Amino acid sequence: MVRILVTGSTGQLGRTLQELAPNFPEFSFDFKPSRELDITKPKELEKFFQKENYDFSINCAAYTNVERAEKHPEEAFKVNAEGVKNLAEVCKTHKTTLVHISTDYVFDGEKQTPYTVEDKTNPINQYGKSKLKGEEYIRQIWDNHYIIRTSWLYSKKHGHNFYRTILKKALAGEQLHITDDQTGCPTNTESLAKFILKEVLTGRLAFGTHHFTDGKPMTWYEFAQHILDENGLSGKANLVLDRKYRTFAKRPKNSVLS
Repeated sequence: MVRILVTGSTGQLGRTLQELAPNFPEFSFDFKPSRELDITKPKELEKFFQKENYDFSINCAAYTNVERAEKHPEEAFKVNAEGVKNLAEVCKTHKTTLVHISTDYVFDGEKQTPYTVEDKTNPINQYGKSKLKGEEYIRQIWDNHYIIRTSWLYSKKHGHNFYRTILKKALAGEQLHITDDQTGCPTNTESLAKFILKEVLTGRLAFGTHHFTDGKPMTWYEFAQHILDENGLSGKANLVLDRKYRTFAKRPKNSVLS
């Protein structure tokens, strides 16, 4: 039986993995929310790993508030960099393969074509910088790892994300002001979770950095249109293209991953 630890299990990806887990009886999962296993506390991690014997650790723990990260970068780096460093070190000590989720925001968005894993990273906000630092720590510390960069991750059921926010506001009759100055590949947590379960945990993939998305590039405005269409709200909701929409954190104009 392959034993798998999932950290940050109350996030949208962690909860999706929990839903799919019963379909994979060959795996034994241990889902741990951050309140029970905090990756920013190395002594706590080591004590926990000493009691257990895991083949894989899937790290779903992350600081994902891009706007707040710009104003409080130390909070983002504590989880996304130092916490990941702690996890990589304990995984190396206990010979546990680390599966880490990273982001398209490690790139600056200036490239006109999709980013490959070989492309040079150059994050333009603190969130992206903290995630890149986490990647660098993993590569320095432990060879047996998978770094999976994904793009515009959302769940239709769980968490605070663009999909659920658009749907909630549309159903409430609110006017939706959405920009089209960024392009990426919206990725359903179910797709990413199945990729991890079927490709990564089965050993079909080589160790290293990989990109995974649902593969269809679109702007935030086009994604909002898609959400409304999918839920039969396209003729009812008030969707407005807003090119004056500004955020505190800079965001890559093109973060499509190959």
